[in-house]
Amino acid sequence: MPENRPPIDTITTGAELRRWYWLKSDLVGRARDLGVVSSGQKFAVLERLAHFLDTGEKARPQRIKAASAFDWHAEPLDDATVLTDSYRNSQNVRRYFKSRVGEGFKFNIEFMAWLKANTGRTLGEACEEYRAMKAREAAPGFESKIADHNQFNQYTRDFLADNPDAGMDAVRKYWALKSALPSDTGRHVYARSDLKLG
Repeated sequence: MPENRPPIDTITTGAELRRWYWLKSDLVGRARDLGVVSSGQKFAVLERLAHFLDTGEKARPQRIKAASAFDWHAEPLDDATVLTDSYRNSQNVRRYFKSRVGEGFKFNIEFMAWLKANTGRTLGEACEEYRAMKAREAAPGFESKIADHNQFNQYTRDFLADNPDAGMDAVRKYWALKSALPSDTGRHVYARSDLKLG
């Protein structure tokens, strides 16, 4: 008989907390109840809670102060402008990219991650990377990368690829059944055997 997910307020170890799928709102609510910092991304909150359950320490997120004082909201931008550790997506930056790669420019998750990870490169190089990303997206069979923390999105893609005649109602049904089960890795990944759950 399958284990049922326990109420979050009955869990006493980090390992047990990580075995189950939680909504961010579950984790934030529990963090607030325990006086643990509840801001940030879902998995950052999960790790802070797990750390607290295992050690009793209310770990604070480390804030690293940017060394650069470059103002991405107001400074003039050109192809030679260097990406700094203080980089911010701003209307100023959006205007620059629209002027260089076209009015259809939009920030997307992959490009924003590239900008953050490439301190020291130039905005001209960023334009080249954006064009390369758009070319990859236009290629037949292209699938965008789904971030690791978006388990439902990955489950949806994998479920529909394996069950092309199914719709979102089926995805939601089997996701609800799967995510209610424990996982040794804390990940809930689609498997054909999920169809036997319900």
